[in-house]
Formats: sequence, structure tokens, C-alpha cells
Amino acid sequence: MSKENLKNKTSLELLSPAGSPESLKMAVLYGADAVYLGMKTFGMRATPENFDFDELCEAVKFAHAHNVKVYLTCNIIPTNAEADEFPEFIKRAEKTGIDAVIVSDLGILEAVKQNAPSLDLHISTQAGVNNYAAANAFYKLGANRVILARETPLKEIARIRENTPPELELEAFVHGAMCVSFSGRCLLSQYLIARDANRGECAQPCRWGYYLSEEKREGQYFKIEEEERGSFILNAKDLCMIRHLEKIKDAGVSSFKIEGRAKSAYYTAIITNAYRAALDALKKGEPVPEWAVREVGTVSHREYCTGFYLDKTDAVQLYEDGGYVREYDFIGVVNACNDGVADITQRNYFEKDDEIEVIAPKSPPQKLIIKSMRNEKNEPVKIANKATERLFADVDIELKPYSVLRKKLL
Repeated sequence: MSKENLKNKTSLELLSPAGSPESLKMAVLYGADAVYLGMKTFGMRATPENFDFDELCEAVKFAHAHNVKVYLTCNIIPTNAEADEFPEFIKRAEKTGIDAVIVSDLGILEAVKQNAPSLDLHISTQAGVNNYAAANAFYKLGANRVILARETPLKEIARIRENTPPELELEAFVHGAMCVSFSGRCLLSQYLIARDANRGECAQPCRWGYYLSEEKREGQYFKIEEEERGSFILNAKDLCMIRHLEKIKDAGVSSFKIEGRAKSAYYTAIITNAYRAALDALKKGEPVPEWAVREVGTVSHREYCTGFYLDKTDAVQLYEDGGYVREYDFIGVVNACNDGVADITQRNYFEKDDEIEVIAPKSPPQKLIIKSMRNEKNEPVKIANKATERLFADVDIELKPYSVLRKKLL
């Protein structure tokens, strides 16, 4: 089979983040083809809940039961002590049934080959692959896939595809937060507060507001621009490529990755749902559903841009502020629904008769007004304001388990 025909035959994968067991379930049920997750060590996200070995076993069973692959992140820059510990760690991880491991360090790559040979090797975006020579070098070292540097334009991705073996898969980010440093190689957090970004501990100081000071004028701070809170000179916008998936596919990418292991299960559900709809439309030769485009704006996010992909690159820095755009509250999850009664776990404040939206797996949002609800003692409830309270609501539409509920902010 020719390289071109193989490339066209390759199925398109939607790859979603799973920072916790709950997020993993949401990713799987809302349409991911694969998920990536980390354990308590060796991954690039120290703040999410992450997984222990028992949880990883359960995650793999759940994902595989739904025909979804699981990729384990082992992409930190390890210390000598961690290099000593890694062989036994990866042997144990291999036994859980994971499908691939994501690495950036050459020593970790070699350790996976020697100690867990059944696992596919994915080269992390931390490795900064943005040319075909680097991609080919990793392929010769045993890589099955390279996750391209986010700074790689589409025309360069196409050239990488043309000059690499068709068996080498290309993965690229399509949505989520971006880093001010090349491929996340940042030392700012380490310098300022001794939290190493290259070990998954980034405090995101690039999102902070900054003033200018002069060494002989202690205590005097000068605005860098006309903004009362200072200047957000390092703050990057968020990436959103939901309208451009066809261009990414045509460049030769087969895995479409959503950033967000530190984000909520609600975020994972909504963004996975939107990109699932967009990718399905792409496969059918149809335009992206407008409801899916609207959905990416319903989660907490920074101003969106198209990053470095397009010929005419969006401005990727957001100087005005360091905050998020947030228009909705995530208020609950549906556990079950029988005979017009929805079993709901409350997550944020809402009231009876509020107009809310329901988002079910692989479906557009629906409107809903809850006319009556009760607590576990069967007492009438008008206001849901107790964290994770279980409620039973009378509803006039059938709600699927794991549907999420949200309310528009005033």
C-alpha cells in the first residue's frame, strides 16, 4: 500500500484527558477514542488527582470495555533516583493492560523498550518534535507515534508527514491551554517558587500580572501598559481548532488531542462531546455542527485562538488580563433516570424552576426546568446548596446516566 493510501486509510482518533477516575469515565462516555492519564509519579501533571495502580487497572477495564485505548504519561525529566525506580514501575504498569506510554526522555524510552516491550511508544510534545529529521530519529529508536510541538504550523506538519514512514503516527493538540515557552520547557515556576514545570508542578506564573520596577526605587511599581492590575505579558490564549479539523487531517495528523488533565470532569465531558461531533461530521464530509462550536464556549476558558497552525497566525498572547471567560455553572450529574424521576448529584447552587441545560453523551444540549425535587429523606427541596447532595427531580424528558447539568450565569 502506498504512503498516501495508508495515510488516508488511517482512522482519526479523538484523544481526551483523564486527570481523575471521574474525568476518565466522562471522556470515554462522551466519545473519546483514547484517553491519556498519569499516575502519582513520572507524569507532567502533579496537581490532578491522577491514578494509583488499583485505579489504573479499573480505568483500563472500563475504557477497554468501551473500545477506548489508554495511554500512560511518563514524560517528566527524571532524576537519577527516578531512573532507578522506573523499570519496576513500568513493568507493573504494563500488566494493567495500558496500550501505550508517552515519554520525552531517552533513558525512559529505552527503559520502556527493555522492560515493557508490549507497549507502544509515543513521544511527548515535551520532546519538541517540529521537523521530519527528529520524527525519523525517534521512529528509528522505536517510537510508534510523535506528538508534535504545538509551535509547528500545518504546512510544516504536512512536510513532516511526507518525509516520515507512514507507520509513524502523528498526533497534535487541537484544543486547550498553551504555554508561553516552547513545548512547555519552562523554568519560570522553578525560579520563582521552586515548583518545577518539567516535573509536573507548574504554578503557571505566566498567568500572573506583572509590573516594572527600578532597582533604586524600592517599593515603586510602574505599569507596563495602561491596565490598573499590571500587564499580563506572558499570558497565552487557549487553542481552539474545532472549525479547522479538516486542515489538520489533510496535513497528515491522525490523532486529535485535547489538553486538560488538570481540568474538571465537566470540562472533559463538554469538550470531548463537541469534538466528537465535529470529528464525526468531518468523517461524513459534513460541516461542523454549530451547536458543537457553541459548546466550546460554555466551559471556563481563556480567549481562543488558532495558535501557530495557520499561515496567518493568531496573536497567541493575551495581554489584557490573566483570567478566564466563564458563562455557565456546572450544577450536577445525572446518576440515573427512571419513570420521570432523575437521580442527581448536585455540584453547584441552583434552585427549583431555574432554566438549566442538560448535555448527554454524544448529544447536543437540551433545555430543562425542574418543577419539583426532593432530598434523600423525601423532603421537598427548593434550593440545592449542599455540596454533592443527592436529589431526586421530576423531569419531563428522559435523562441518560452521566448527563451533566449546567446553568447560565446572570
